[in-house]
Amino acid sequence: MTKKTSLTAFIIVLVVLILLVMQYWTIDGYSVQADQPIRFGLSHAPVNLNPLQATDAVSARINRLIYQRLVEFAADNMPVPGISRWQQLSPGHYRFTIIKDAQGNYPRFHHGKLLTSADIKASYDAVLDIKRASPHRNAIKHIDRMEIIDEHSIDFYLSRPDPLFPAFLVIGIVPEDLLNSAHPFNTHPVGSGPFKFSHWPFAGQLFLRRQSDAQLFEFLKVKNPTVRVLKLLRGELDLIQNNLPPEHVSFLKKHQEINHLTHSGSNYSYLGFNLIDPVTANIALRKAIAYALDRDKIIRYALGNAAQKASGFFPQQHWAGAAVKTYEYNTQAAREIMQQLGYNKNNHLLLSYKTSSDPFRIRIATIIQSQLKDIYIDLHIHSYDWGTFYGDIKAGHFQLYSLTWVGINTPDIFRYVFHSHSLPPSGANRGRFNNSDIDLLIEQAEQQQTLPEQAEKYHQLQRKLQVLLPYVSLWYEDNIAFFRTDINNYRLSTDGSYDALEYVQRQLQAK
Repeated sequence: MTKKTSLTAFIIVLVVLILLVMQYWTIDGYSVQADQPIRFGLSHAPVNLNPLQATDAVSARINRLIYQRLVEFAADNMPVPGISRWQQLSPGHYRFTIIKDAQGNYPRFHHGKLLTSADIKASYDAVLDIKRASPHRNAIKHIDRMEIIDEHSIDFYLSRPDPLFPAFLVIGIVPEDLLNSAHPFNTHPVGSGPFKFSHWPFAGQLFLRRQSDAQLFEFLKVKNPTVRVLKLLRGELDLIQNNLPPEHVSFLKKHQEINHLTHSGSNYSYLGFNLIDPVTANIALRKAIAYALDRDKIIRYALGNAAQKASGFFPQQHWAGAAVKTYEYNTQAAREIMQQLGYNKNNHLLLSYKTSSDPFRIRIATIIQSQLKDIYIDLHIHSYDWGTFYGDIKAGHFQLYSLTWVGINTPDIFRYVFHSHSLPPSGANRGRFNNSDIDLLIEQAEQQQTLPEQAEKYHQLQRKLQVLLPYVSLWYEDNIAFFRTDINNYRLSTDGSYDALEYVQRQLQAK
């Protein structure tokens, strides 16, 4: 072997050794692998990582990691500063000013550009642009115009006074330069939040990198809850949250290598109807279904008592929550209604129910199927992968379905879901509900100039909706997370967000 060859071989060995050593560093007596991802198991993959367009729960939770918002919410569901503070200069005039972070820096996008008032204006202009068909437009269409004051301040002028206006400014801010160049935010997001997009190899596997320490996070779709649990036990996942049947929850709570957290939830589960279908448009039928559902039994046996019955979007302790009549389980009342509609034990009504292919959701669907059979309804369950199911719901291709609204803080949800002008893609009126009295109540509530006045109108609205039953309220599911013992600092929130991933650390014993 020549000296040159020996030197080359030595250099190669040295480089390999350096790379192996660089894989690890030591923090407080623990060794952490530099690029070993923390793996988060999901029941569904995100659909759209453009905050101006996304509506599904997983996308919304992940977008909160990537993008920052002008406004956040406190524990009492009232708005607090996000990346901006605000002043109400008149009933219809607000000024928002970008604030510095704890380190004294203004927010900066992941591609290096400073976040300025121009980016705020461009983001909200895009939502308001009818041609872009943002589903969030209706909630903020009372923005008459925006004026940039300086690099850090922007004024919003409203077409009507709104004491709750800051609570609507919760859309992630995107950079103006990329927005103008038609950047594909839905697949290659660029925000200013604590996590930066890394790569998205396929729909069910997304990688983000935490800005503070370059820690990589992998979000992996594992649809089957049993497989999700097994992957957690084998160390192929580090953390899973929600969407587990009670027997899986009980099993994991007993496992010494797995830690867990629970937290009461505010996410609202409901049964939705197609209100232009000649069968499900019948209010009497919807009332019979509401009476036939034994929610206590479903919560006890399917949800392991990890939920509370709901009477609407908001629990009564929320400032906009209302005390409304609930349809408690009453098989006799349900049968009497069905008999008046011409159905009996010899003549059953056939209905179609759509759900995702998640086994946990299918289980709940089969319980609902069994309960409705007692009132002469034969429910045919159609389960689909999440993308197909969600697409059908938005398109109105259903008779009945069940979903959960997450992260609801303000009553603008009523316009988004029930106003006749909020049909998809302009909103989430998926059942095609059309009622002039409801439209008027929504508009009157929005026009009130104090929160107590708004609250009273929203209470009236909810009592009216409970009579019309475009939704049957089901429950607020608790949040539960399971994670391996080397995962520290995870926390749960009422809305089940993933925000605590900003602080999670993996600690491995030094080798």
